[in-house]
Amino acid sequence: MILLTGGTGFLGAHIAAHLIGQGEEVCLLARSRQGLPATDRVGRLLDWLAVPADRRNVIRVLEGRIDEAGLGLRPDERVWLSGKIDEIIHCASNTSFAERKRAEVERVNVNGLDHILDQAERSGCRRLHLVSTAYVAGLTSGFCPEELVRPPAFTNVYEETKCRAEWLAAERCGKAGIPLSIYRPSIVYGHSETGRSLLFTALYYPVRTALFLKDLYERDIHERGGRKAADMGVRLDGDGWTFMPIRIAVDEESGLNVIPVDFFVRAFGAIRMEAADGGIFHIVNGRRTKIEDIIGFAQALFRIRGISACPAEEMEGTPRNALEAAFETYLEAYRPYMRDRRLFGSDRAGSILDKKGIRCPDLTYDVFKKCLDYAVRSGWGARLFPD
Repeated sequence: MILLTGGTGFLGAHIAAHLIGQGEEVCLLARSRQGLPATDRVGRLLDWLAVPADRRNVIRVLEGRIDEAGLGLRPDERVWLSGKIDEIIHCASNTSFAERKRAEVERVNVNGLDHILDQAERSGCRRLHLVSTAYVAGLTSGFCPEELVRPPAFTNVYEETKCRAEWLAAERCGKAGIPLSIYRPSIVYGHSETGRSLLFTALYYPVRTALFLKDLYERDIHERGGRKAADMGVRLDGDGWTFMPIRIAVDEESGLNVIPVDFFVRAFGAIRMEAADGGIFHIVNGRRTKIEDIIGFAQALFRIRGISACPAEEMEGTPRNALEAAFETYLEAYRPYMRDRRLFGSDRAGSILDKKGIRCPDLTYDVFKKCLDYAVRSGWGARLFPD
């Protein structure tokens, strides 16, 4: 049996559906939330993922918490679990970038992993799979290898705690003789064929911010005479497009390393089956997507003009206009990723994926449109699970 944590999250839910599809027996550790029991949360996600009801007999849900000793389970549940688990797939994490939430992020990403490692040792677990992030590279520039790293600094507490978690897992699994596989995805967005997603951060957030500002000033024009919009330099052109003067700072050779969730799941499944001895694996795109391309996609899809990529050195010598200042305030946490020049090595993962014919799809306009259309239709997640 496989113990899966984080199965109610974005990547974990897709891994759960993949494992069920493979006929694997899965024990999913989850917690209740906002009055919804863990079993109901899991069932709702499996419905969204279109997992057939007659395939769900291979899954068992245990209500618990990784940030508590013993995983928050009853003594009888802990005894039962210790005698059943062969593999652990640890996806659960706190993805907040906020320094003010450091204690909470550490409690989940570091202390929670410690509790999972306790369970691995009690269970005689024969493999541990840790879903990490390529951005444990922190403020490293240039090439980032598939190996444990100690960067000089980090962009945020999420990166830092995920790096600490890798070292903790490596140390304890090494001592216990448990093969460890670490999976490092880059920025994950929705399904490349359907556009469906459970999460609308990262790639989505800058676009959502631009649309928020667009709607705000369009309403000002239509309902209040447009004085605030004029102060921001926003106008409606005669052909139905909206002009918004926003420059976005970019560096030469920078871009976003983005992958669709369907590629991540296929890659994870192939590596899990092929790399029995473990290792570190970057699940990334061989080509970065230029910020200029994303700007072009967003403007074409939402009928916007005026947003442009500008060399960072040019912007450093000129003041921001009011709209740019507002836009940058919303995107403060994402700014380092929009000027990212890191290159993620993927020889180890690539050797497996190439053999299996698994290739990361490019983020084309058609893929972008599917994903953003779905994001808007779902209310950026608010209407994913209607009552």
